[in-house]
Amino acid sequence: MRFAKIVGYLKPIGPVVVGISLGFTLSLLSVSWVDDICDPSWKDNAIEEISSQEGDLKAAGKPNSFLEVNEDDEDVQPRIIPYKQVNNEGQVKKPVRTRYASMELGIRENLFAGVLTSKNTINTLGVSVNRTISHHLDMVVFFTGMTNRKTPQGMQVVTHGDERPMWNMYQTIKYILEHFIDEYNWFYLTQDDTYTQADRIKAMVPHLSMNRMLYMGSPEEFIGGKMEGRYCFGGFGYLLSRALLLRLQAFLENCRNDILSARPDEWLGRCIIDYTDTNCVDEHEGLHYDRFEMGKNSDLSKEQSDQFKNTLTVHPVSDPEQMYRLHKHFTEMELQKSYDEIEKIQAEIKNVSVLAFEGNRSAMWPVGVSPPFKPKTRFEVLKWEYFTEDSLYSCLDGSPKCELQGIDKMDVADAIDMAMGELNKKYMPVLHLKKQQLINGYRRFDPTRGMEYTLDLRVEAVTQKGRSRSITKRVHLVRPLSNLEIIPMPYVTEATRIHIILPLTKEDTGLVKLFLEVYGSNGLQKKENAILTILFIYDLLQAQQVSQNDIFADVKAQITSYERKFTGVKVPWISVKTDTPSQIKFMDIISKKHPVDTLFFTATVNTIINTEFLNRCRMNSISNWQVFFPIHFKDFNPDLAYQGQEPPAKIDLVKDAGHFDRNAFDEACFYNSDYMTTRTHLTADLQENEELLETLDFYEMFVKYSGLHVFRAIEPALHQKYVQQACNPHLSEDIYHRCVQSSLEGLGSRTQLALVLFEQEQGNST
Repeated sequence: MRFAKIVGYLKPIGPVVVGISLGFTLSLLSVSWVDDICDPSWKDNAIEEISSQEGDLKAAGKPNSFLEVNEDDEDVQPRIIPYKQVNNEGQVKKPVRTRYASMELGIRENLFAGVLTSKNTINTLGVSVNRTISHHLDMVVFFTGMTNRKTPQGMQVVTHGDERPMWNMYQTIKYILEHFIDEYNWFYLTQDDTYTQADRIKAMVPHLSMNRMLYMGSPEEFIGGKMEGRYCFGGFGYLLSRALLLRLQAFLENCRNDILSARPDEWLGRCIIDYTDTNCVDEHEGLHYDRFEMGKNSDLSKEQSDQFKNTLTVHPVSDPEQMYRLHKHFTEMELQKSYDEIEKIQAEIKNVSVLAFEGNRSAMWPVGVSPPFKPKTRFEVLKWEYFTEDSLYSCLDGSPKCELQGIDKMDVADAIDMAMGELNKKYMPVLHLKKQQLINGYRRFDPTRGMEYTLDLRVEAVTQKGRSRSITKRVHLVRPLSNLEIIPMPYVTEATRIHIILPLTKEDTGLVKLFLEVYGSNGLQKKENAILTILFIYDLLQAQQVSQNDIFADVKAQITSYERKFTGVKVPWISVKTDTPSQIKFMDIISKKHPVDTLFFTATVNTIINTEFLNRCRMNSISNWQVFFPIHFKDFNPDLAYQGQEPPAKIDLVKDAGHFDRNAFDEACFYNSDYMTTRTHLTADLQENEELLETLDFYEMFVKYSGLHVFRAIEPALHQKYVQQACNPHLSEDIYHRCVQSSLEGLGSRTQLALVLFEQEQGNST
């Protein structure tokens, strides 16, 4: 009865419940399970997710899920796409950052230059083009169908494998689109028989709108005159915008199949006109593409037309000699323009300085050069060096007088010649001055402006009537510092593993314990990406007694304890037997045991190693480019520096605590490949002088026998405790002298040494 009553109550609402359930079911079936992407910054993440599910691509992709990007409407300013972390089942992918900031920000270089050449002219005209434009432009690539067996050095050459001109042009445009379209805004194409004013081309393109469809050069009509439009003649070169090449990219295959032409520049022009509706122009936004046609018997000295003076390109150039003469002529023109601008600016400064409070005295001399350095204390006063035409009275070895020779003699001779030239420029034609003698000469280096000279010259003054008289003139000159130049360097990272090489002798056993403690705390505990290799050096007698009395037994025991303390850490060591220790001999043994890409750091037992220095070692050592010799900070003798007081636990880098030891060259960072190459160059001289292995150190070897940059700089992160060192008399005279000088200068400062001498004299007098 109860069940019948319940069924009776539910009958009226049964259809309602069924209807609601059916409605929910149908609505769920009709809803898409992929959300729309509303935030454009998530576009890349959405593409990655969908592309990973190829089977569901058609079902999941929606027309409005992705933003359309139009290259023609690209913003000039770089855009930063923010990275947003996405949690995928608890696993977070680490973002891959680009190597350079310019890549991440989407910043492109301005100008790419491509030179069309051939196997018959690449070693003549091609080389001359490279020498005249490569130092002005960031990227110059030579395109050719075939090459000779001997490719010129220092040139980037792309070979297409076919000598047909039209095929080469097609392959050149295709190669540019595949490799350089994302790196440059403008593309300049020319032939190897064209001289290019590269600095003028480079200065012009920043003033052109990079997102315009521009085809700029020397407009010419097509052969026969039937086709409408104009193409750019290849002999004078032409500029192509990035936007134009991107528009052309989709139709490049059609151009290759549909357009037939005997000339590659005409073929490219027809392709651009047909598919981008862009004609060649020689003027855009007020900028003109000036060019000059070189005649067969043209005389550069007689060419005075404005067209020749303002030209961007000259064509045709018959041989490399003519290319170099053109470059010399235009370089002299640009140099004279610079001189004229300098004189104009100097005159304006003089005119304006008259209105100043101090009048003309407010204008610094020379005009436009930084004012002299003003010392704040007597210790900062710059020192003047006295010299004559034959002698210098400020010598590197501390002697009072030495012979003026080498670069110093050239410097003094150049200063005297410049002084006589300026004097004659001032007094001619009334007087003609001839140098008789340099009475006094003074020079000093001012870090804010350059090298300053003061010369007292005895000259013979000859009048127009032939009368002469000997007079003395004082002349002031300044050799100003030129603009700093940023030298491009290969890319390096701080992820390279360093192999630290520590040679030890019997005298070093008392200090190695402190070295290992510091290395353990700074390197092993911090899991520094470095490996320590110890070189135990025995003499012949010590090697014979090693089984009974090993002088390095305690050191080896300490190494074993560290290997047990730090799990997975090994400190390899090598035993060497010799009576004539030498850096090169030891390195020959170690070099053979490591791959060529190994980065070495040769240390001493006094060296305090930390992470900051190791990173600098990695950044300043560049394979096949540069070796690094740091100048460490060495503490003074504590007995002299602190006069019996307890030295502080941490010594600051101050002048009373120590000095940067410029005479020490034991510490060095270099790659094994660079050492092996330099060592090979040393082999020829070893046949004549076998003692070179014992008398040379790393520094002299790299300076004399390698073409690498030898970088020498003070290193505040590299610290050494004071230890009285013994100099090896078997080394060369220069190395032994540097060692003795390092020992003497490391005793204390001049003030501290003077105080000790004063106390000794006071004690002797009593």
